[in-house]
Formats: sequence, structure tokens, C-alpha cells
Amino acid sequence: MFNEKAYSLGANRSVIRELFEYGRKRTAEVGPENVFDFSLGNPSIPAPPQVEAAIREALVTMPSLALHGYTTAAGDVAARQAIADDLNARFGTDITPGELFLGCGAAPELVAVLSALAVPGGEVLAVAPYFPEYKPFAESAGLTFRAVPPDVPGFQIRLSELEKMLNVHTQAVLIDSPNNPSGTVYSRETLQALSEILTRKSAEFGHPIYLISDEPYRELVYDGVEVPFVPCIYRDTIVCYSYSKSLSLPGERIGYVYVPRAAADSEQLYAAVLGAARAAGHVCAPSLMQQVIARCASVRPDLEAYDANRRALYDGLTAMGYQAAKPEGAFYLFVKVPTENKAEFFDRAKALDLLLVPGAGFGCPGYFRICYCVSYDMIQRSLPVFRALINESRTDAAEERDDL
Repeated sequence: MFNEKAYSLGANRSVIRELFEYGRKRTAEVGPENVFDFSLGNPSIPAPPQVEAAIREALVTMPSLALHGYTTAAGDVAARQAIADDLNARFGTDITPGELFLGCGAAPELVAVLSALAVPGGEVLAVAPYFPEYKPFAESAGLTFRAVPPDVPGFQIRLSELEKMLNVHTQAVLIDSPNNPSGTVYSRETLQALSEILTRKSAEFGHPIYLISDEPYRELVYDGVEVPFVPCIYRDTIVCYSYSKSLSLPGERIGYVYVPRAAADSEQLYAAVLGAARAAGHVCAPSLMQQVIARCASVRPDLEAYDANRRALYDGLTAMGYQAAKPEGAFYLFVKVPTENKAEFFDRAKALDLLLVPGAGFGCPGYFRICYCVSYDMIQRSLPVFRALINESRTDAAEERDDL
């Protein structure tokens, strides 16, 4: 006997992971120069040198038992103080260590927050396009997951539609900006309008509607675009942050939850998040990584390589006739499928060993995601394949019209 929901999640693997593993198989068969794997958002720039220096310093200067032992459940105070100091310097806040909980990356942090808010009959709204795992995260916590339709082609937020979907059962709205998969950054105007809606509806329903801001890509922005700090705009915000992308540490599993003391019922909410993490076995984040964050909380990534990839891919594809919003952050390009026959398009791409993630899983069918956290050389080599793909699609479309 097994839990059917857990079995289903394990047996029906994510499209992203399936494509990634298929890409590794094809690489072994035909060589890496012939496979164009844009499936997985795995950082392609090394961790900043300060990270290695911090690890070396901790290994040399700290007693082994202190370095590798358990920390408090909420995390090392020095690490939380370093995070608070960095946020306060950047955003003019007055965050204290007691408002921060160090977690094992953004995914378990989100599960803990969603579980903390999972009251009977509770719902969470996510804004499409969204990270596909939001749905199983919410549903495994016991919440009903609902998606706000995407605002194409710019991928801000369809505020009027979101407002219609809010009801007395809505516990939270979940956003990520910079956005995965579109690379869009929600503007200050969009977030202010969202804040006004949530404030008004919270008063109408008689309970707070929390705004969960998932921010693993906060530091990955281009062209001087502003990423507003959401708690400065909406009081009842909960921030989930990960260092997987900003410090290129996806395998180390370290991040934090910020529960502002100004948020409604903040003490109980913080305790509920900690309790949910405890129930899932996700307290005491890796202690060595906590020491790294204590020393590197203010370190920023060098985005030159990602920016070069972004420009080459966006300029190259749009010149061919592909349509996409120019990404302002993260390392993704979200492109409209250039043909009506979407299934055939993806089959043809796969036959060319061009591995693209369909947009349906992100709540936005008719698009596909490209991860440009790859080598610049691979992007250049892939452009003729993208051209062949769109030319074949145009030929098929023309033949279909002729047959009518």
C-alpha cells in the first residue's frame, strides 16, 4: 500500500526533468556538440570567488564540531544578522534576525509557508506563467491551487482577473519576480495596484490575504531594471529567497524566509512556518552554507555571461520571426510557438535535438521556455537549428493553407 498522491508525483515526473535526462542520454549517443539542451535552469557561471574564500576560512578557523554541528532550528544568528544587514542597507528596512528563518532552499521554504497557511478549504492563487512545482507544493500542503491567466504578451499581472478570482477562501497569492519562465520583472506600478486590491479584499473578507514573493532570481536583472522589494509595497508579504541562482549554489540548498513583524499575525505566522518546516524535517539548514551566507550575504553575481547569452538568443530568434518578451531578469526566454500545431512543433524540435520546455506546465500553453544558462558557444551553434525549425513550421503552415 502506498500514498496515491505521492506515487503519482513520483511516477509522473516533471517534463523539465524528463527532457534533461533525455538530453544527457542523447549527448552520450551523438556527442555534446549535437545536442542543444535548454531544459534545466542550472546556473552556468561559477560561484563568486568570495564563496570559496568563505568556505576555506570557515574550515580553517572554526572548530569542526561548531562548523558541522546543528544550529538553532531557525538558523545561525550571525547568518541571519548578515542577511538583515544586507536587506536593510539596500531597501531602507529595519529587519531583525528574528524575522528570518534559514531554510534548505526556496522549494522547502515555499512548502513550509504554504503548509503554514493551509486551513481547511483554503486556496492559493498563482499568477501564470508560474513555476510548475507550485501546484504540487500547494496541493501537498492541503490547499486548492488556482491560476490567474497569463497577461500576454508582456507577462505582467491581469489584475482585474486576479481580483475576480479572490474569495473568502483565498489564503495567499503567489508570485515570482523576476519571473520563471518569462524573465519579466513586475513593475512597481503593477505591485502597487496588486497591493491595493489585496488590502481592499482582505478587509472585505475579514482576514489577511498574504502575498508570497518567491525570489530566487532577485539579483539576476539586466539593463538597470528595478526589482521592487515587495514587503515595502504590501505589508502582508512573505518572502522566500534562495542563493541557488544568485551565488550559483543550487546543490547546496540554502535560502531564507522573511516574515515581516509588520505583517498580520506575524508572530503566529513565523511560528507556523517554523512548525511546518519542522514537520517536513527541514530545519537546521546545512551549517557550512550558513557560515558562507554569514560572510557572503552582500555578494552579487557577475551577470556578463548571462547578459551576453540573453542578447544573442533574443536578438537572433526575433530576427528569425519568433515572438517573445525581452527578458528583464532571471535566465529564461519565453517564446511563442510559431505554428498552430504545437505538438508537432515540439516533436520536430526534439528530433533536431533542440530541447525546449512546453509552456503548458507553466500555465501558458502556446509558448516554450528556453534556459539560456548555457555556454555562449552552444547558443551560437543552436541558432541555425532554430532557423530550420521555424522555416519548417512556416512551410507546413503554407501547405495547410494551400490544402484548404
